[in-house]
Amino acid sequence: MQRRTIRIPSKIKSLKPIIAGNAKILILGTMPSEIALQKGQYYANPRNQFWKILYDVFGKKIEDRYENRIKFIKKHCIALWDVLKSCDREGSTDSKIKNAIPNNCKVLYKKGPNIKTIIFNGKEAQTLFDKHCERCENLQYHRLPSTSSANTRLTYEEKLEQWMIIKQLTCKREKRS
Repeated sequence: MQRRTIRIPSKIKSLKPIIAGNAKILILGTMPSEIALQKGQYYANPRNQFWKILYDVFGKKIEDRYENRIKFIKKHCIALWDVLKSCDREGSTDSKIKNAIPNNCKVLYKKGPNIKTIIFNGKEAQTLFDKHCERCENLQYHRLPSTSSANTRLTYEEKLEQWMIIKQLTCKREKRS
């Protein structure tokens, strides 16, 4: 007789936001994967396409070092965070989230007063945000396809095409006269 392993949902906490004062865009996920939480790094699962997509948006070669990836997003006026502060979850799947507690977005807006756009990394991030947080009238909101490897509805190229909006919304370098 074979024994089944039963995974009990455990209380997990999100990572701290990554934000610089110049941030114009806030990309919100739901909750980091188990791998991301273990490493203490956003989108650390190598199967997640987030970093590849973001670098491809700007036509750059993806960097291996996490510290360089953070410098890259800050250079492009992008902040990262998750909708949820904590939750109970079995594994890394959003559908397994229970007892969700949202992050306090008002605190983040104070740290990033130049944020003009919120990008939801997938439908579930938007759904959880709308359930737990209040939208601000002066911000734009866009839902983009999830970069998770679980999202197989679209090809990589189709996801990238939709994520290209990021390039239009980020820092515009002023021409020097």
